[in-house]
Amino acid sequence: MGSEFRLGPGGKGSNQAVAAARLGARVSFISMLGRDPFGDLARDTYKKEGIDTRYLFETDHATGAASIVVHETKGENAIVVVPGACFQMTTADVDRTKALIDQSSIFMTQLELPLTVVERGLELAHRSGVRTILNPAPAFDLPQSVYPLCDYLTPNESEAAGLVRQPVVDLLSAERAADELLRRGVRNVVITLGAEGALVKGGGVAQHVRAFNAGPVVETTGAGDAFNGGFAVALSEGLGVVEAARFGCAVAGISVTRHGTAPSMPTRAEVDSLLRRS
Repeated sequence: MGSEFRLGPGGKGSNQAVAAARLGARVSFISMLGRDPFGDLARDTYKKEGIDTRYLFETDHATGAASIVVHETKGENAIVVVPGACFQMTTADVDRTKALIDQSSIFMTQLELPLTVVERGLELAHRSGVRTILNPAPAFDLPQSVYPLCDYLTPNESEAAGLVRQPVVDLLSAERAADELLRRGVRNVVITLGAEGALVKGGGVAQHVRAFNAGPVVETTGAGDAFNGGFAVALSEGLGVVEAARFGCAVAGISVTRHGTAPSMPTRAEVDSLLRRS
């Protein structure tokens, strides 16, 4: 028997967009929602957070959803995702967003969309000289053509292990995985390591960025999304990859002290305060 149930907004790209918006970035979100209560919850969330939804497409297909089971004492989670409406997106939909992508500082995407859609978005951004972040989550095999489109690839340990088909269990194995991903054409690899922080490698840089302790861990769901949202904002503000990863770790460090995914994302003032204290 479970002890508690919560319903709230989520989805990797959605969480990342909320994280970035709360940190002060001007955020546009490209996705597809159903005309149903979950879609309404998402639309209300973006309105509240000030996220641009000009390219939030609609379909009669049900909005994507996830069931997240959280361990009551450890805060760890298991997730089943039903992609729903966002898997109805096509490359033609992405092409309609070209003008928006062209004027962006950062283009970030993840794998809760059809792979053809993800690759098309990365292509458009890459051709326009817009820096690209691919968070390869949930874990899937990627075609070789995707790697050279990535200025930054941000897997966690298990996602990195799946991509390179070798275990990632510590800093040394994470560095080996990063080397392999760099060989495939990625320009920078940032492997998030949970409580151990993140490993940054690329462009002559190889550095371990430590995690932040912002308080007792309540729930780790959404920590990777918090990191990616913070990482993207920091890059857009001109920070280098190591400092951007440190900023992302601070965002994630606060998010795990709270319940939920999008609701757990901190404000800029909270992150700046943690950075000053650390």
